[in-house]
Amino acid sequence: MPDALDFELPLLEIENRIAALQGNADGPRARDEIAKLEERLARLRQKTYSSLTAWQRTQLARHPKRPHTRDFFKLLFEDFVELHGDRVFGDDAAVVAGLARFEGQGVVVIGHQKGRDTREKIARNFGMPHPEGYRKALRLMHMAQKFDKPVLTFIDTPGAYPGLGAEERGQAEAIARNLREMAGLRTPILTVVTGEGGSGGALAIGMGNRVLMLEHAIYSVISPEGCAAILWGDASKAPEAAESMRITAPDLLKLGVIDAIVPEPVGGAHRDWEGAAGHLREALRDQLGQLTSKPADSLVAERYEKFRKIGAFEEASTPSAGA
Repeated sequence: MPDALDFELPLLEIENRIAALQGNADGPRARDEIAKLEERLARLRQKTYSSLTAWQRTQLARHPKRPHTRDFFKLLFEDFVELHGDRVFGDDAAVVAGLARFEGQGVVVIGHQKGRDTREKIARNFGMPHPEGYRKALRLMHMAQKFDKPVLTFIDTPGAYPGLGAEERGQAEAIARNLREMAGLRTPILTVVTGEGGSGGALAIGMGNRVLMLEHAIYSVISPEGCAAILWGDASKAPEAAESMRITAPDLLKLGVIDAIVPEPVGGAHRDWEGAAGHLREALRDQLGQLTSKPADSLVAERYEKFRKIGAFEEASTPSAGA
């Protein structure tokens, strides 16, 4: 089991025992033992991954072997052509965007891109966009509207880059402008949270008519570590913060923040990229079929209503003491 997490160690132990027996499985007794261990492993896997805590899901969402946006582009789309630059300052490698075909249909695809090794992580700024990344994304969204193409966005970022240069070049303005423009974009927008969905850095390309999440992705206004540092002055309490923040796909579906959960292969998307992409392909096909048949006015109105109702609540009146 590559890069096993702490909670996966009991699974790793059984897998190692199976591998050792398979290397010396000459008789029926060894084969019977392997069969029993495989059955036990299957049961333990099901139990482990069906009862993950919020922090364990966070670890899976951040797994170094998890497929990134460009990986999903290769598995899901044909004829991808990357476009660069915001036509204002420069190009931002933390956001990858371009034109592609999804099962023959022309689409515009945009997503955060993390790095795989140290050199690429630095080049991609660890998936944390500068303002020019968001302006590049908006440029392509306007192109999609002009040519009547759906927009598909893939969210996987710890958050927008908070550095001095980014702030000087208008980080907050770039995010706010994207939110305003996406609210009124007259073409379908379909969003998928594939890994980390961090704060405004995620939402700046996340205002979709439909918002999907992979099963073990997370979506939050701040990282669990950041929340723990603010509330308790101790980032080590991140697991407790993650549980309280309701950042997992099941929690967010109940709250109405997302519209559907895309299942992952047992153990997480990093164990089976093709399987994860297959589940996502089915979800994209279904959602695009629904959205592309709607008129532009309906798309804009439904998107507006969708985000207006998030966080709505009713305050119950408290009876007076004399009642």
